[in-house]
Amino acid sequence: MPLARSLSVTSLSGLEEWDEEFDREDAVLFEIAWEVANKVGGIYTVIQTKARLTCEEWGENYFLVGPYMESSVRTQVELIEPCNATLRRTIDKMNSSGCKAYFGRWLIEGSPYVILLDVGFTAWSLDRWKIELWENCSIGVPWFDREANDAVLFGFLTAWLLGEYAAQCDEPPHIVAHFHEWLAGLGLVLCRQRQLPVATIFTTHATLLGRYLCAGSVDFYNKLAEFNVDKEAGDRQIYHRYCLERAAARCAHVFTTVSQITAIEAEHLLKRKPDIVTPNGLNVKKFSAMHEFQNLHAQSKARIQEFVRGHFYGHLDFNLDKTVFLFIAGRYEFSNKGADLFLEALARLNYLLRVNHSEVTIIAFFIMPARTNNFNVETLKGQAVRKQLWDTAQTVKERFGKKLYESLLVGQLPDVSKMLDKEDFTMMKRAIFATQRQCLPPICTHNMLEDSSDPILNCIRRIGLFNSAQDRVKVIFHPEFLSSTSPLLPMDYEEFVRGCHLGVFPSYYEPWGYTPAECTVMGIPSISTNLSGFGCFMEEHIADPSAYGIYILDRRYRGVDESCNQLTSFLFQFCQQSRRQRIIQRNRTERLSDLLDWRYLGRYYVSARHMALAKAFPDTYIYEPQEPTSATGFRYPRPASVPPSPAHSLHSSPHHSEAEDEEEPYDEDLEVEKDRVNIRQPFNLPNRNKNQTVGLPEKN
Repeated sequence: MPLARSLSVTSLSGLEEWDEEFDREDAVLFEIAWEVANKVGGIYTVIQTKARLTCEEWGENYFLVGPYMESSVRTQVELIEPCNATLRRTIDKMNSSGCKAYFGRWLIEGSPYVILLDVGFTAWSLDRWKIELWENCSIGVPWFDREANDAVLFGFLTAWLLGEYAAQCDEPPHIVAHFHEWLAGLGLVLCRQRQLPVATIFTTHATLLGRYLCAGSVDFYNKLAEFNVDKEAGDRQIYHRYCLERAAARCAHVFTTVSQITAIEAEHLLKRKPDIVTPNGLNVKKFSAMHEFQNLHAQSKARIQEFVRGHFYGHLDFNLDKTVFLFIAGRYEFSNKGADLFLEALARLNYLLRVNHSEVTIIAFFIMPARTNNFNVETLKGQAVRKQLWDTAQTVKERFGKKLYESLLVGQLPDVSKMLDKEDFTMMKRAIFATQRQCLPPICTHNMLEDSSDPILNCIRRIGLFNSAQDRVKVIFHPEFLSSTSPLLPMDYEEFVRGCHLGVFPSYYEPWGYTPAECTVMGIPSISTNLSGFGCFMEEHIADPSAYGIYILDRRYRGVDESCNQLTSFLFQFCQQSRRQRIIQRNRTERLSDLLDWRYLGRYYVSARHMALAKAFPDTYIYEPQEPTSATGFRYPRPASVPPSPAHSLHSSPHHSEAEDEEEPYDEDLEVEKDRVNIRQPFNLPNRNKNQTVGLPEKN
């Protein structure tokens, strides 16, 4: 199935620079999501990182709306009185009518205003609102689905808020309400059903049915047009959720998705083609010096190496300087996230490294939260043994240094044979004996509650990667999100990513993919797929993604075995790189971070809002879309120097001499300048005038 383009193709030159002012004094933006000040998944990251740019654009007329969660509010929100008189009257009226609405500032970049609605306080209205939902929309919600019940309460409260705000305005307002995902979608449906003066936008970050179907080992993308969506949703007992999502998509003035691949999915499953694609971005912070992020990589890598020394004590028969760290992280969806393909590729990579007698060792980390009851005793013991060895070495070093100092004071060269006495040797022998181990290093760092049925552990048992001395590929499964307070691996996720060499995300279902995007911003190469929004975005914008450290795995047009072989090839090629080649590649990867900056990608959200205003208030706002005339748009060029990928390198052997590395032609400043010529620098989005045509220009 070809990737048909929607109206606004995701290319940086797809929208014109807006050079005229737009009068927003009488327009108000409400952005509604269940993950406002409530971390659940990726939507939290989208809203949190985008808030600063949206605040710059809308100022005091931007409000985020989410659920009131006591634990989150205590640490993330500063409760204050509303500064907007209309909003103050609205909240007071709601609170006096049996609702609890809180107003404050979310303590993130931009400090946006938030309105938090207490769904638990109004639970007494659930049955009445369910009846109204059935009578007006013919959607029934079962009593046992707590998440759907919360969606009903949140939706009615949101519609109440918007309706009350419109009623409290002295003049007819121009309200834009942007709803994210099905949990917030009911509020949009009610706004349209009650004919409120609100311009509505609905963004789906992943369709409900798509996620369920992919998790069930269905040939999803090849059968998209064949699914009986009502039956499939009913078979999975999510028909009521699906109805809420589909109703929101169909009722919205503007419907958006986060990627082109999700746009195709939404068109078949939700029966509406998205009006615009709004890719997800990040707040990119550039370092003043190019080498700073490389220094951070070296520091974080050293901390990971310390953990590895303890984890593999007694079996540390490999050179850490020739060890490559790979990782996969995210929600524990074994097939959707591609963990199954990654493990199979690691088994094949292990064979290749062994038959080629490679000196490189691979350590693959799986950071996916699962049900555990505590840390593995053997894993904790490893870190204790490492610390004991370090303390012993420090003690012997101090004693040695003291004797050396005293010998030099009297003007004599030390007698090396007398520098270490019998007590020192005894201490060192005891330390060495303590490192003896009768078992192999553990695969899992925690005690799993469902060890026998865990998909990752069962796959490892099948492929036989048990961290033995013969294996060139080692596996560590960390079934918990990383934390700097952990006694085992005391690192935040960002520090850990910086310390690794390659992120591997061979997802089958990934509407966008923040994990490879975060790798790119931190200058860490990654493997993605052409079934992820991030992978499709990078393929469109970069002439040769692999030269920039973005490897795109084909999971759309190849079978599982072919995709696995391609992934194995990518990994084997990466292992053959010299240290200098990896440094060059990280420099190139980090330069791509401009592509993912909200100062570029935020313009698509701006366009979506103007499109919604034009549809809801045609007498005031005009939007005339234009079909793009070119399908290419902006593309990063292929680097001018010899690429670091062994697939194109002059060297065919993984054993490079230092002399060979130094002779490779590479001019960092020249490459940076050539890339900058092909990309406009991020700019603050100016604003447009009222009654000004807002359209998509022809593509360059």
